[in-house]
Amino acid sequence: MSSFNEQAKALLQQHEALVTQKNKKRTGGNGTYDCYENPILTADHAPIFWRYDLNEKTNPFLMERQGVNAAFNSGAIYWNGNYVLAVRVEGVDRKSFFAIAESPNGIDNFRFWDYPITLPETDRPDTNVYDMRLTAHEDGWVYGLFCTERKDLTRPEDTSAAEAQCGIARTKDLITWERLPDLITYSGQQRNVVLHPEFIDGKYGLYTRPQDGFISVGGGGGVGWGLTETMTNAEVKAEVIVDPKIYHTIKEVKNGQGPAPIKTAEGWLHLAHGVRNTAAGLRYTLYMFMTKLDRPWVITHRPAGHFIAPHGAERVGDVSNVAFSNGWIVNEKNEVFIYYASSDTRMHVATSTVEKLIDYCKNTPEDGLRSAASVAVRNELISANLKVLKDLV
Repeated sequence: MSSFNEQAKALLQQHEALVTQKNKKRTGGNGTYDCYENPILTADHAPIFWRYDLNEKTNPFLMERQGVNAAFNSGAIYWNGNYVLAVRVEGVDRKSFFAIAESPNGIDNFRFWDYPITLPETDRPDTNVYDMRLTAHEDGWVYGLFCTERKDLTRPEDTSAAEAQCGIARTKDLITWERLPDLITYSGQQRNVVLHPEFIDGKYGLYTRPQDGFISVGGGGGVGWGLTETMTNAEVKAEVIVDPKIYHTIKEVKNGQGPAPIKTAEGWLHLAHGVRNTAAGLRYTLYMFMTKLDRPWVITHRPAGHFIAPHGAERVGDVSNVAFSNGWIVNEKNEVFIYYASSDTRMHVATSTVEKLIDYCKNTPEDGLRSAASVAVRNELISANLKVLKDLV
């Protein structure tokens, strides 16, 4: 065997060892969800044959020809009994694309399908696409809503000026995708648009995030809600903000819906991200809320503070101090798999149950919006616990 073949075989063996590594629960935790020791996907999980030319004649030094920088911000769907992610893969050229990764248990052994998603373009080609939310809608299609980024042509001299809108594609098999026209709204740019899984009075419901600019939300922001008659030419003529930004909270700068909500007997469970400013820059965390079953835009429970925040090594990456989620899965056992990315670099999973998440939403106090209110509600807990402790010692 030549030295080239030996090196190639070693690369493949190392990759297989990484992909098949067992993932163990971390000890401790807060009782609401369990975290795991290892990320479920990283740049190194991308197949060797995506990155290297394995022909000795055209790549005698076995160099990486098309590098991968990150694997993060994944949509998720339960598909034929397996856990399937639509992963945002970013090449070293800064261009993102979507690729399907599949696992039999949802916590390890995620393996990319051989080819990334071949996403058709519209008449105005995307410069970059990312952060796809997957929704299995009751109309029979699986929709992928994502951010399409293009150059802001009104500022031709500014090479960082961009425009974000909601791209839409749909599929029946996760392999062949039909590209539909971008969502039309009348509130500037759009990120984090999510399709509700059920019809609302015969219409499609959309969670939006209007913003004035590409990065800054300006006077916009908040989780919005709107209806469209069709997804083939989707148009939201009127948006209402159902979960606004709030001063001195985890969502004071911006916030947006994560994945499509989970339906339960007691209401819809929602996962969202909130952003606040710090002396070290923006901090992204995840939070939850619940809405009414018949009116999924009406919030019934708002637990205070963050639900998941980046910690330890999760705080370091291309965009540090970020936890972001656009995918979760509930299986037939009512187990919930929450897929979140850390610092725009890698993917993780946290596991819980529908029962636990309902309890969390209904029984976690709301934010009193003042320090004195926070102390008052904490004192109530302390007082009740001190009485219980007498019986425990």
